Amino acid sequence: MDMQAGSVFAIGLTGGIASGKSAAEAVFVRLGITVVDADRVARELVEPGQPALAEIVQHFGTGILDADGRLDRPALRQRVFADSAQRSALEAILHPRIRTEIRQRCMAATSAYVIAAIPLLAEGGGRDAYPWLARILLVDVAPQTQLQRLMSRDGIDAKLAERMIAAQASRATRLAIADDVLRNEDSLEALQQHIARLDALYRRLAVVSQYTVRPR
Repeated sequence: MDMQAGSVFAIGLTGGIASGKSAAEAVFVRLGITVVDADRVARELVEPGQPALAEIVQHFGTGILDADGRLDRPALRQRVFADSAQRSALEAILHPRIRTEIRQRCMAATSAYVIAAIPLLAEGGGRDAYPWLARILLVDVAPQTQLQRLMSRDGIDAKLAERMIAAQASRATRLAIADDVLRNEDSLEALQQHIARLDALYRRLAVVSQYTVRPR
């Protein structure tokens, strides 16, 4: 863990697509916790005029832009989920920038601890890429639940949904890096109760971490 004394206590929140990470984030926010969302950071990094967008266009061509010169996400999604090499190329452009920005925003947080919501944490290098995370919290659902939620959420067929899920790290890989697992098969009330218990734990650990001497 690459955390210096006095630094913010950061929790990496991750999970497969359509597992309910956004719902979990919202609960943490209501508890007064700062959430730095990697998806939001990624969207900001590909706004018109940003270097990342220029690099994406250079690699993929202008066909991934809409009429206003903004990133056409559905078009890009079809490209990268159909070709693993193209997906890797996109990740090489975005992931280093996203990691840097997430850490800067987390270190500036003033809440009791901070949530770094990183959907592709396992795919992006896990703990090796984010050594400053104190713990990793996985939002987990059964594969069939994930498939049905994704189809419903994005209005897509099972074939594309299955490709999107298969393009991510396996459930076993995500479980292997998790310190805490948040099962999200039940009601919103159950999710809130589980997060309330985690919040109490993280607040205690954050206080303890302030007085822990760590090797440099």
